Amino acid sequence: MRTLSQAVQTVQTRLRWPPRPVLSSWFRLPRTRTGQRRAVQALILACGLALLPTTWLFVSAEGRLRTTADVPRTPVAVVFGAGLWNGEPSPYLAHRLDAAAELYRAGRIQAVLVTGDNSRVEYDEPDAMRAYLTAHGVPDRRIVSDYAGFDTWDSCVRAKKIFGVDRAVLISQGFHIRRAVALCGAAGVTSYGVGVDDRHDVTWYYGATRELFAAGKAALDAVFRPDPRFLGPREPGVSDALASG
Repeated sequence: MRTLSQAVQTVQTRLRWPPRPVLSSWFRLPRTRTGQRRAVQALILACGLALLPTTWLFVSAEGRLRTTADVPRTPVAVVFGAGLWNGEPSPYLAHRLDAAAELYRAGRIQAVLVTGDNSRVEYDEPDAMRAYLTAHGVPDRRIVSDYAGFDTWDSCVRAKKIFGVDRAVLISQGFHIRRAVALCGAAGVTSYGVGVDDRHDVTWYYGATRELFAAGKAALDAVFRPDPRFLGPREPGVSDALASG
């Protein structure tokens, strides 16, 4: 008959008590100096590769960022959608539209291409953006709507292929504007970016953090150049807006 201590030892053996650390079972440091050095080199390489897309965005947008006061005169401004609140532009989107209206009043742009999501009947970013701009002094005939700007790459490609935009001022928040400039450049649109200021609230920090992950997708879009979710026929909206009196 086994003693109590023998029974306890048997239970501990079966349960592998005390439990092995989960992390140590997944990751074991090499025992040799050579192995440890290679592990450190592999970690540094992985970190470098992870930062490459963000580095590409900064390099691509170098020298292309301006303010509403010093951006060069350009025929078209492109304003990217940034969400609606109860059918109205969100505060972030309203700030983008304010910058576009300011540029129009200053004579630095002649037309505005508003690009956003209208994938559902009850959600229409471009029309809400148009209504906001007209209420702030931009004539309706000077506004062109892109209803299939589902993301930044789609908006840039459609600006070039559908609306014939070759040069533009891009308007967005500061944390997003470098990606917009880089992607529109990859799509064939020569652009300057105006990053509007916003207070650094929870939404701002969320957007800035999201950009770290969006940079990877942006790099893939620039390399593989996928077609937008919806392309469609070429539209004369921008050329008509520029020709209108």
